[in-house]
Amino acid sequence: MRTPGIFIFGMVLAPCGWILELTSTVAPAWRTINTIPGESSDLVIQQGLWDICRTFTSSRDIQCNQQDAQYFSAQIIPIARGLMLSSLILNVIAIGVASAGVRCWTEKPHWTVAGVGGLLMFVSGVLTIIPVAWYTHIMSSISSASADVRVGYCLVLGFIGGILEVLGGLVMSIGLCRRCSGQKRAERPRRGVSPPRRDTVPSVSSGSSSVPYYSKQSEVDFARAKRQRDSSLETSAAYKARPYDTDL
Repeated sequence: MRTPGIFIFGMVLAPCGWILELTSTVAPAWRTINTIPGESSDLVIQQGLWDICRTFTSSRDIQCNQQDAQYFSAQIIPIARGLMLSSLILNVIAIGVASAGVRCWTEKPHWTVAGVGGLLMFVSGVLTIIPVAWYTHIMSSISSASADVRVGYCLVLGFIGGILEVLGGLVMSIGLCRRCSGQKRAERPRRGVSPPRRDTVPSVSSGSSSVPYYSKQSEVDFARAKRQRDSSLETSAAYKARPYDTDL
């Protein structure tokens, strides 16, 4: 049996969203700070959830493991760490549950298990979107001083990954709706439909035979009719062979 399209859609979007979330979590680019007062004009500071790096636009040198106690003490940082890690773990569990429900190697998928996996994917996507949206909203107020604060690529990847998981989870959750509607139709009594009428078929006894029975009288009648037909043919032939005056 072919795998339903909604399951294929969800099983493709979930791993893609997980990869984007992983990149967004570990990469130090949730925001970038440019034109810092008292620093070089080409200095760019990239701040993430776990690390801070210093880069320069005029060179490829990158200096990571920078310390900023004020930045890491902000309320959003530990909350975002916990939510992103929870989303990654939950998405792995969701993919495993959904894979067991899809069961493309068997004849029929398990709609309930696949639907539960879809719900877990949806929750995982929501757990990603919450810290990303919160961080974007208060990005300029996190110890930015008077510098130019810009959105980093990790926020973009986090948004895309969360949306992919939400869409994949919603589509796979249709399996639960189909399962529930199927049970309701099975439990709902049919009104106005009379039960099928059973017709009694007469039984055929073992002594009866399908071969037609010919009695002795039938054979006599058949022979008599044959003789009468032959005699009529002979009479007609003799009548036709008799000469007439017109023939002389």
